[in-house]
Amino acid sequence: MQSQNPLIADFVKLANSAAGTFAGMTREAREGARERMKEAMGGLDFVGREEFDAVKAMAAKAREENEALQVRIAALEAKLTATP
Repeated sequence: MQSQNPLIADFVKLANSAAGTFAGMTREAREGARERMKEAMGGLDFVGREEFDAVKAMAAKAREENEALQVRIAALEAKLTATP
């Protein structure tokens, strides 16, 4: 059974309008925040996982080569100082 009181009907209309306005404001705020994040992140350079893994492997190989060269240099220096 519906109420015939115009005051209640007006209040319901007002509440529905407020809810719709609030939902619209929420949606607009979310879209604005998403757009600002896209703009902020757009200037950053991100690398893909494959590229990161490739550079990581290159660095590990360079580190191993460096250690091998250090051993070789130490052996050559020892040989150089050992011979009169």
